[in-house]
Amino acid sequence: MEALVRRPTRAGIAARFGFLGAVLLAAAPAGAFEGAITGAHGIAMRGEPKYGPDFQHLDYADPAAPKAGEIKLAVPNSYDSLNLFILRGQPAAGLNLVYQTLTESPADEPITEYGVIAETIDVPADRSSVSFTLRPQARWNDGKPITPDDVIWSFETLKEKGQPFYRSYYADVVKAERTGERRVTFTFKGPGNTELPLIMGQLPVLPKHYWQGRDFAASTLDPPLGSGPYKIAEVQPGRSISYKRVEDWWARDLPFFRGQYNFDTVRFDYYRDMNVMVEAFKAGAFDLRIENSAKNWATAYDVPAVRDGRIVREEIHTEDPHGMQAFFFNTRRPLFQDKRVRIALNYLFDFEWLNKNIFFDQYKRTNSFFANSELASQGLPSPAELKLLEPLRGRIPEEVFTKEFKLPATDGSGNIRSNLRVALDLLKEAGWELKNQQLVKAATGERMSFEILLVQADFDRIVQPYLRNLERAGIHATVRIVDSAQYQNRVNDFDFDMIVSTAPQSLSPGNEQRDFWGSAAADERGSRNVAGIKDPAVDTLIDAVIAAPDRDGQIAATRALDRELLWSWIVIPQWYDDRIKVAYWNRFAHPATMSRYGLPYLQTWWVDRDKEAKLAGGQQRSEVR
Repeated sequence: MEALVRRPTRAGIAARFGFLGAVLLAAAPAGAFEGAITGAHGIAMRGEPKYGPDFQHLDYADPAAPKAGEIKLAVPNSYDSLNLFILRGQPAAGLNLVYQTLTESPADEPITEYGVIAETIDVPADRSSVSFTLRPQARWNDGKPITPDDVIWSFETLKEKGQPFYRSYYADVVKAERTGERRVTFTFKGPGNTELPLIMGQLPVLPKHYWQGRDFAASTLDPPLGSGPYKIAEVQPGRSISYKRVEDWWARDLPFFRGQYNFDTVRFDYYRDMNVMVEAFKAGAFDLRIENSAKNWATAYDVPAVRDGRIVREEIHTEDPHGMQAFFFNTRRPLFQDKRVRIALNYLFDFEWLNKNIFFDQYKRTNSFFANSELASQGLPSPAELKLLEPLRGRIPEEVFTKEFKLPATDGSGNIRSNLRVALDLLKEAGWELKNQQLVKAATGERMSFEILLVQADFDRIVQPYLRNLERAGIHATVRIVDSAQYQNRVNDFDFDMIVSTAPQSLSPGNEQRDFWGSAAADERGSRNVAGIKDPAVDTLIDAVIAAPDRDGQIAATRALDRELLWSWIVIPQWYDDRIKVAYWNRFAHPATMSRYGLPYLQTWWVDRDKEAKLAGGQQRSEVR
């Protein structure tokens, strides 16, 4: 649920490793912005911003929304840190409510940033730098002004001491310097990167004076100082965290924020058991739940509160893109360095049976690293893609040029005999043979064995059918479920054989691809290159994505990268849902116009006092933990 607290930037998505699928940016019309930009209130990656300089509020926000009341939410596992920006520790949910960035991206517009801490934005015609002039009223929540020195310190500190993601994300930024009383300029390695000005607008700005004398790289439970709409009110480590709205928030009257952040209090309660969490919601212990379990959505809400309208269930279709959710191989392990083994293990995964028998046919198979978007490769490469791929011929799989990528499929009956036969043939080619119902290395007699590391106990029921299919091939695979802190440490150290992970994508991919798939990130602790890819051809295609001169070029480069990743078989793709399934107690109201992307309920919803009174009169809500 963390990813839905505020519509996150791509920097925030990738930095907050391991949270649920993110609400991401979407594509813009073709044609990158041209010419110099001077004194702009906002900039779009392509085309013009939807909202002009005199706009009064976002279309999906109601400026008359009352500010009152509390919303209680629930999150799984635990937390032990209030430092959102480092690897050490498990950060609490909702911490992004405390902070503010130079610019903000609306949830109804693609690849556009509007000045928030930044009053105006300046970009030269060659895109070799970007300058932000800060608003004179921008303040920290202790009343001190936000200065260019804070911005520069934030940039330098995040690169030096923050999560590894920041080093790759800001790799093409040479320096940050004060160029005026309220002006800061970021200079880039070279001209032409149209995305970097927007990326720098996403920079979380941190208070330099607060961190003086403190160790930024250390996990802490001291409530941090920010400049956002909320501040931390109560901390119960591992159990709950509460945020209180800043009534005199400096940005409350900015047009971008009118009608947003209407709850006086936002509280997150932690639950270690997902089933207990669902039951607690139905008992009224918290207010709203984004349901990610197909089984729960189909079976767990047949209760009186739903039937009589006290609990509302909605399926909200959005235009959000989807990346890749999958079993990720750790190719640093010798077992998974042979592509034939990875392909064989794909043939033993029966998505169709899972979807029919466990998911109630609610999911679609993920067939691209840029699923549900125009960036997903399909058919054979286009001429524009071939211009990028031909120079790599001989260094990338030949199938990239000759075949449409298709995942192994079944009829959903549970009979995988034909797939099993293909898998065993591939494994035999790789030097494995089936003896006495065990798959062993022909040269040594060692049995094939590996571990799937999980952090969510309820995912075990999904993995078990896969383990049974592996067993039919003589493969010994086990599941290990660990707590969130241990899981994060093991993933950071690449101490796993296989994990379930996600690679969330926007429809304007760029620098973050280096952290997902780049060779330099493969050995950097805590990077998102969990598969351990070290492929110069992939690096070349990532560079082509970043350097794409226009939308058509970006689509071609991303599709080419997608093909190379798919034909490398570094994952066993799973599934996605193009709907947000939300259940909530009927005490809220929201604007008539909904956002195109995501579900910004914390930003734009509010407590409806009439509904709340009616609900309270119908049934006293209990505190269930």
